[in-house]
Amino acid sequence: MPTPPATTEPRTTPATPAPTGPRRGLARLSGRAPARPPLRTVALATAAGIAGLLLLVVVGGLLHHPLLIPPLAASAALVMAAPALPLAQPRNVVGGQLVSAAVGFAASALGGSSLWTAAVAGGAAIGAMALTRTPHSPAAATAVIVVLTRPAAPSFLAALALATILLVLVGCAASRATRAAARYPVYWW
Repeated sequence: MPTPPATTEPRTTPATPAPTGPRRGLARLSGRAPARPPLRTVALATAAGIAGLLLLVVVGGLLHHPLLIPPLAASAALVMAAPALPLAQPRNVVGGQLVSAAVGFAASALGGSSLWTAAVAGGAAIGAMALTRTPHSPAAATAVIVVLTRPAAPSFLAALALATILLVLVGCAASRATRAAARYPVYWW
């Protein structure tokens, strides 16, 4: 009588032991998150973010034109806290913001200032940034702000260019503050 072929079950060894206890579900969800950065890195990113945004307030006050708009706070978060991401590179920060503002002005000229036009402008800005290879997620909000506030195009675009360049320069300075800091930018253009 022939013996049946031996079946071997594949052995799977988890990369980390399975969590046990009441936090099992929560631990499973949080297990793939990146490691917490060192406190020194967090402190530098926080200080650089505050410095960059305060600089926008000061320069905006001197020029009698606000440079601080909400999307630039989000841009600062990318530049200071995630300097290696493609979305944080100067090409994307400056280019994405300017492309999105231009989309906002075009949408406003065609559709007026309404929430409907603002929504279309935000979506169209995403496509325009993809086409120009300048994706920068906070910039989609800039298109929305342009439609809803209808600023004067020349002064707004000049102020936006100045503000984004200042944020990039603060990011460069912060990355050179300590030897341990991630170098910014990874690429310029």
